[in-house]
Amino acid sequence: MKDSLRTLCETFIENRDILTHHFRWENSQILSLCASLFLGEKMRPDPEKLKACRDLIRRSAGVFSVFRSSHSFPLVCLLSMDKDPQRKLERAMEIFRDLKESYRSSDYLALAAFMLTDFDCSREKIERGRNLYRIMNQEHPILTSREDTFFTALMAFSPRSDDRILRDMEELYRRLKERFRDSNCVQTMAEILATEEGDSGDKCDRVFRIYDRLKENGRKYGRHNELATLAALAVTDTETDELVRDILDADAFLATQKGYGLLGPGAQARLMHAAMIVSDGLVSHDAMNRAALSGTIAQVIAQEIALCAMVTSTAAVSAASHS
Repeated sequence: MKDSLRTLCETFIENRDILTHHFRWENSQILSLCASLFLGEKMRPDPEKLKACRDLIRRSAGVFSVFRSSHSFPLVCLLSMDKDPQRKLERAMEIFRDLKESYRSSDYLALAAFMLTDFDCSREKIERGRNLYRIMNQEHPILTSREDTFFTALMAFSPRSDDRILRDMEELYRRLKERFRDSNCVQTMAEILATEEGDSGDKCDRVFRIYDRLKENGRKYGRHNELATLAALAVTDTETDELVRDILDADAFLATQKGYGLLGPGAQARLMHAAMIVSDGLVSHDAMNRAALSGTIAQVIAQEIALCAMVTSTAAVSAASHS
């Protein structure tokens, strides 16, 4: 294992343990994914600041606001990473109000608002995102859902034309669907890959090579929400062999850590965590502040999509168990 990768893995575990110790009532999967968010920002969780940001949201948002939903801890984490949480929250809530005029309110929309706080979120950009969502919904009404509001709101900042983005997504979806059966997750992968210039077939082939190489090494990568992170890695410049080797090394490291044993999240979730650690080492989330959507930014988006999807599915399972 490379020294730099070992450091990333050790920091991820330290971040997770800090969050677990101070916020043990949160779901363990959510805490692990939030630990990865801090890793990508090259920051350590500050428990006191996290608690202050949680209280700030509670004071600023109504009881039934999506900012205070059962999915809100990732928002608390993102808020705590800012030098001026009050300003960031006010800006996020302002953008959220603007977005609600074009989209239905959802946890994904709240997350999009947080991600757009450092952009010039004009009415023109919001309408562009809404138009992308409208076209996608017309073409694929069953597939298009709340997750896509998040993605199209961010895609409005892409330098690529709407026609190019939509045409590329269609081709990517068709090719990816030949290998992966989960239609919603395939659509998310297509959205991630569409942010990168290049031939659709080449991008899909890279996803398939990473997936197949992991399988050849005895690791069965998940075929659902986990695929978002795999797609993000596929648009990096790192050689496939190096990516796979790093994922395998990170997975082997995690397998020795507390929380990944028999009562842990399972081998596929652990492998996704390993892939996210590798992704965190390739690009920092603060790249969102430096550029419009591009291939490198796709990694950030994929991480947020995977986190949101995991939070949503976890909440659904929890609700079912208490019904």
